[in-house]
Amino acid sequence: MTIENAELTTEQVLRRDIPWETYMTTKLITGAGLQLLRRYDKKAESYKTQLLDDDGPAYVSVFVTVLQDIFKEETVEYVLALIDEMLTANPRRAKLFHDNSFANEDTYEPFLRLLWKGNWFIQEKSCKILSVIVSARPNVQNGVDANGDAASSKRKLTTAEDVLRGLVEWLCAQLRKPSHPTCSIPAAINCLATLLKEPIVRSSFVQADGVKLLVPLIIPASTQQSIQLLYETCLCIWLLSYYEPAIEYLATSRALP
Repeated sequence: MTIENAELTTEQVLRRDIPWETYMTTKLITGAGLQLLRRYDKKAESYKTQLLDDDGPAYVSVFVTVLQDIFKEETVEYVLALIDEMLTANPRRAKLFHDNSFANEDTYEPFLRLLWKGNWFIQEKSCKILSVIVSARPNVQNGVDANGDAASSKRKLTTAEDVLRGLVEWLCAQLRKPSHPTCSIPAAINCLATLLKEPIVRSSFVQADGVKLLVPLIIPASTQQSIQLLYETCLCIWLLSYYEPAIEYLATSRALP
């Protein structure tokens, strides 16, 4: 991983021009997909809002299709940046990924795969997007889709449970051996502070021996960034206190003093 890629910003990535026509020529996107991308790409925020309000699931579908079928790093970064921009502007758009039209499509899989691929920009954006869309899923029962398992046995789709376990595995890996020297740990803790509200995440995190990875982060903070990290780490520990096996570990660690 180059430092250049490590320090990429969404704004820098979105300034690129992606040769969508070339992808249509090589049949990696359809004519309809090209039309949607051309209509959306490089447009004003207000215009994109209107397109998403009118036809959101179609745009989500074309973004996910690009991530499934195209592996060129610059294009993957670009589409992740588009999705991140879309969800940052309005987090409620995460519900678009759960539209009924996706009953037979796997909208989680590309992001879960990209967690372990490529550079820090790709990994971090995939984690952020996955966390937002899995948290917005309908019919949550005990942290799993109401009919997730039944559905997956027929279609072998990635379930919410798969996603949450995969995220915990990746987050623990970042806390143990960061991909990025300064960004990995704050990003992982920020994500955990959201996901540990889910009972299945608490149990997966404890099973992965993740609790001990939090303890070293509870240190006196001086800078704004370290204060934020300390606050979010304490929030993670508070959320874990609702889970009995985590309490047992925390009681014998140096977390409480």
